[in-house]
Amino acid sequence: MASNRHLGRIIVLQTLYEQELRNEADDKDFDLEEVMARNLERYQAMIDDVDFIKQLVRGVSTQSADLDKRLQPVAPDWPIDQIARMDRLVLRIGLYELENEADVPPKVVINEAVELAKAFGGDNSSKFVNGVLGTLYRQTEEAKPKKTAKKAAPKKAAPKKTAAKPAKPAAKKPRGKQS
Repeated sequence: MASNRHLGRIIVLQTLYEQELRNEADDKDFDLEEVMARNLERYQAMIDDVDFIKQLVRGVSTQSADLDKRLQPVAPDWPIDQIARMDRLVLRIGLYELENEADVPPKVVINEAVELAKAFGGDNSSKFVNGVLGTLYRQTEEAKPKKTAKKAAPKKAAPKKTAAKPAKPAAKKPRGKQS
């Protein structure tokens, strides 16, 4: 069975959404591992990359404050706590993946986040998520040291193969009387 990471990201989003709601309600009985196990069990027949899901849930959950600090400067008109909950969670998941999932190409991460925003966010969520994650990705790329191409020593040209030169013509004899 092929890995279905898109469904995995939906499970991550669902788990983190419940975490935020229950934490906001000051639910003392909330257990992230229990909620994640319940959500994984619900979709067990359709997923096979459980480690990916667990890593995302745990990573985003433990790093949410740091992720928010990195997201805020990119969307300065929107204080992080005023961004719609679903958009904020999608952005956290996307940023976490951009920074921690080297095996997933950045364009795939951004595209997946946009798809989650389209499916679960508001009318403009996908554009907002695309803009924020695209900007973060460009900033990351610009901050990386540029690889300087080593100038290779000019290659010595191989001797040209030419056709054999005809022998030099004999010296011309002066015209005139020949003796």
